[in-house]
Amino acid sequence: MGGEPWSRLVERALAPGSAESVLLLVAGPAGSGKSHLIAELLGGTDRSPADGPAPALLVAEDVHLAAPDELARLRALLAVDRPGTAVLLSYRPEELPVPGLALGGPVRYPSRLAVHPVPVPPLGPAEVARIAARVLGPERCRPELTARLHARTAGNAGAVLDLLHALRSAAGPARPGPADLDALDIPVRVAELAISRAWNVPADRRAVVWAAAVLGEPATAGQLAAVAGLDPEPGREALVAALAAGALAECGEQRYGFPMPLAGEAVYRHIPGPVRDQLHRRAARLLARAQPVRWDLLARHHRRSGELRHWLRAVERAAAGYARAGRHQEAVPLLEDALAAPDTPAAARARLAPLLARSATVGLRSDETVRVLRQIVEDRELPAPVRGQVRLDLGLLLGNQAGRGADGREELARAVADLGERPAAAARGMSALAVPYWPGGSLAEHLEWLRRAERVAESSGDPVVRTAVAANGVAVLLSIGDPAGWQRLQALRGSGEEPEIRQQVARGLCNAADAAHWLGYDRQAGELSVEGRRLASSSGAPYTERTVRGTALLLDWAAGRWDGLAARAREFAAEVGDMPLLAEDARLVLGLLALARGEPGQVEAWLRGGRARPVEECSVPLAAASSAALVRLALGRQDTAGAAAEALAAWARLRRQGVWVWAAELAPWAVRALAEAGDPAGAARLTGEFTEGLAGRDAPAAEAALHWCRALTARTEGDHPGALAHFRAAADAHARLGRPYPHALVLEDSARCALATAGPDHPWAVEALGSAAQQLAALGAQWDAARVRALLRTHRPARVRRPVGRPAYGEELSPRELEVAELAGRGMTNREIALTLHLSPRTVEQHVQRAMRKRNVRSRQELTGTPAGGPAGTGATGGGGPLVSP
Repeated sequence: MGGEPWSRLVERALAPGSAESVLLLVAGPAGSGKSHLIAELLGGTDRSPADGPAPALLVAEDVHLAAPDELARLRALLAVDRPGTAVLLSYRPEELPVPGLALGGPVRYPSRLAVHPVPVPPLGPAEVARIAARVLGPERCRPELTARLHARTAGNAGAVLDLLHALRSAAGPARPGPADLDALDIPVRVAELAISRAWNVPADRRAVVWAAAVLGEPATAGQLAAVAGLDPEPGREALVAALAAGALAECGEQRYGFPMPLAGEAVYRHIPGPVRDQLHRRAARLLARAQPVRWDLLARHHRRSGELRHWLRAVERAAAGYARAGRHQEAVPLLEDALAAPDTPAAARARLAPLLARSATVGLRSDETVRVLRQIVEDRELPAPVRGQVRLDLGLLLGNQAGRGADGREELARAVADLGERPAAAARGMSALAVPYWPGGSLAEHLEWLRRAERVAESSGDPVVRTAVAANGVAVLLSIGDPAGWQRLQALRGSGEEPEIRQQVARGLCNAADAAHWLGYDRQAGELSVEGRRLASSSGAPYTERTVRGTALLLDWAAGRWDGLAARAREFAAEVGDMPLLAEDARLVLGLLALARGEPGQVEAWLRGGRARPVEECSVPLAAASSAALVRLALGRQDTAGAAAEALAAWARLRRQGVWVWAAELAPWAVRALAEAGDPAGAARLTGEFTEGLAGRDAPAAEAALHWCRALTARTEGDHPGALAHFRAAADAHARLGRPYPHALVLEDSARCALATAGPDHPWAVEALGSAAQQLAALGAQWDAARVRALLRTHRPARVRRPVGRPAYGEELSPRELEVAELAGRGMTNREIALTLHLSPRTVEQHVQRAMRKRNVRSRQELTGTPAGGPAGTGATGGGGPLVSP
């Protein structure tokens, strides 16, 4: 509130022997949270008066409701000089008997009385978001939900809370969105207050209140009079009456409207139908004369007045304007409504459907859009070229925003067939079919689609189509590790500055960032992410902008930037949870983090449970990386048969796709799984196939993984010197990549190999184990670090072993107790911890008891400060079977 805190003024006035007195006038609208503010201001001011008949503290709420005699007594009370007294009055300014006079008339305040007005402003967007997080839970509060909540309530605290409690009841465990908020009834308190104030305006002047409700946003006095059908002077008198009754309020310079949109909506519902239609027609005529024309508002008024032809024309103009400005997400609901209306003529549908389809492909997911477009492409009255264009964008929408790759590819193939008369549009469909990201089709088929698309795009003369095909060409070539992709990328950057071209370039850069990460070019991926996200944001492509945010999570994982990564990933997964393709990146990162920390239940929850799709339906590189984690999980449970089965299924998917650079995450664990399952020939076969698949490819991550595979194969075949050489090469390669986690795991494998050949006291091996343990612990990979430390204890040379006896840690947890406490706090049983840390269950039980005593907690769950962080609704805990050495 600025200046000296009001609570300090109150405290000073109530201090013993004080000669000061203070009056606070707390002004705020209905439901503004005045009571909470009053309690805050009066914190710590409960002193009783030492003497004298007057109270030390007087609080009177809702003074605007006081009777005349009560106001007179308050005025008389405040006219008397009473040192050591604090008075606090709260009221609604819009309901005072005399505007500006809280007590109904002037007061002869004593000269020593300090009078301070305390305005209670509405809540800001950030405050609304914080309240929503407390009521709904942070994981259920999308930014678009809280933004809509703030817009509808104008920050009125009472209305915010009423809507949030209703939303919590209506949505249940689901994650609500803006549409769920809009579907709620108007809170009763808001509706009754707004309606009573509106109907307190004399009937012959009430039309100006109805006009404000129809317009739906603040307007000038002249605009309100015009829509109400009043001449200027009667319109001005009606506005004054509405302001006096509190039905309307000043909303800025020479603008008038409802204090919050919800109030206007409540009044709107009770306007008689014929009157409402007439008001909308007047509003449409008024807006049609404005420059520039607000086509979206004009469409709404034509629609609600029943003027179908004018409505569709306004929708088309509004959507085209949004598309030109890159504001596609705002065009989508207008077009959805128009195309879903049964009385929309076929000719209008043919014009509007391509607009909706095009806007939807660069916007965010809308299941309603998918439903509408599916209906349109089945409409046999629609001309085949138009149907093909719509089907093309439907295929892109299904494959991207909806995450239904197989359905999307089917629609794309049908679109290409429908677009025979429009080769430029067909080229876009061909280039989309060329991208091997989704399961289905061989690499040879993808490359043939790309060649066809490039030939057609080049002959089309359309720069947007050429750019779209070029962007997909970059994605295809970089995805398969073709060095030519980098040259194509440079050419793409200089394609042009038109908005549609910029959107295609942004998409190409963001896809290139993702492809670069899977290749192992993480630095370049980071640079492309920044450039692509900036361009996507500035060109109005929100879906593209979000794709690169998922890539950023993968880059943080790979680089070992794990501090706060789980929280960032959970937040992103919650934000895009209804767009599976975007959520996959976050879910993969959360599953990998859970595995490194020894939380098997969380691994399955993020990679298999909740709303995640089966692994085989995910994008190919993410499916391979997810399977790698699941193979490790099975190996950690000593389920070698299950690990081998998962590995072979994942490998078969990669073989069908033919993009072997995407095997970098999977290959070492697949080879290990087959070797441990007693199939050394199978392990060697996988290594050979991987080697052949990488021939001529530029993929540093896959090359590093190939060294690891060769090392594992050589070790299985008994060639320990050869294995050690490849292990060291793999460790060096991962170090150059800047990926500390696989580097530490390869270092562990190198040490194990050296110990197997040179004996338990091999000095380099012990040093390597110590380094690996430190790296893993620094990352937060507790499961892996504990495994390496257990191995290190059994192989530490005698000359460096710790002396007999254990150091005294007092009331601090020892390193071993800390390890046990962390795992116990995550829900693992004593047996699971014993297997993971290579201890006996009895020893684990003793460590748990000591840790609980030292931390003064009553349950095992309180032993760790690290939240499990499982996906909402899965009920997953840290259980799911013990983890031992993989």
